[in-house]
Amino acid sequence: MSSTAIKNRTEQKYMPIYLDSLRVDSVLDFDLYLKVNNQLVLYRSPNLPFTERTRQKLLDNSIDRLFVPFENRGKYQQYIEKNLDKILADTAIPQEKKAGILYETSTNLVKDVLANPTYGENIQRSKELVTNQVNFILKGRDAFLNLLKLTSFDYYTYTHSVNVCTFAVALAQQMGFMDEQFLNELGTGALLHDVGKSRISDRIINKHGSLTPIEFEIMKKHPKWGVELLEETSLVESESNYAVLQHHERGDRRGYPQGLSLDEMHIYSKIVAVVDSFDAMTTQRVYQSAMDTYPALKVMYTLKGAYDGQILRAFTELMGPIGLSDL
Repeated sequence: MSSTAIKNRTEQKYMPIYLDSLRVDSVLDFDLYLKVNNQLVLYRSPNLPFTERTRQKLLDNSIDRLFVPFENRGKYQQYIEKNLDKILADTAIPQEKKAGILYETSTNLVKDVLANPTYGENIQRSKELVTNQVNFILKGRDAFLNLLKLTSFDYYTYTHSVNVCTFAVALAQQMGFMDEQFLNELGTGALLHDVGKSRISDRIINKHGSLTPIEFEIMKKHPKWGVELLEETSLVESESNYAVLQHHERGDRRGYPQGLSLDEMHIYSKIVAVVDSFDAMTTQRVYQSAMDTYPALKVMYTLKGAYDGQILRAFTELMGPIGLSDL
């Protein structure tokens, strides 16, 4: 085996983290590794205080990324979620670093949710994370743009869920919705909108070709299954469930599972329907190449009556100076 292959296999056992995610004067209960001469070496053992002197020494050596063993991922995730509000409020941390920490924390949390969707603690963690994401996006357009740069180009259920939550909260803000309860309920529904896919086999979820009619009928059950899973926890507000149940509904009644019209859809569902479709079209899949922003929006405008026109126009404005008159 080549030295490069050995190096890559070794690094796959570790997850990179931002130095800025570690709070000064906190005690870490996980190992930290550094990359030295392209090798990962143990830097600090658990239960040692992380001091300002420690942090400054790393910065003096131009180190802003550290590594945590995957076996310690749960401990690191617990630590970062506990401190996320402090990290996002820290004026010393650049906005783009905050966005990176928030995005990575969100994707790792959704992985946990999909692995165990009826575990109440996972759902409670999701709600708390959405509160942090809402507060971050409400800071202004730059916050959203920094998150937008990080949205995954490749489609995975967990990254797609985070992308949809980001887009949904930012779109609602663009439309003038500033009430935090509204944004948190919407964001929770958006983050968990695909949780029902946890009941579907990976063979169908990751299939390279088109789904058979039977497979598609199974796939069409994930919105209903998602609500059933969330209702088992009794932790998600009933309003949030609309985004889960109705995100594949279309105003022309060609959606599923109920074939609703726009008038019959909840406002959360109409917002998530737009951003869910957009993210699905603009991310790379095994059976479909990603579209650029402008062509994807153009396709959505051609589907007359499928999406709420006011919401689609607001999303177009959110995504930049594309030119509404050309769509």
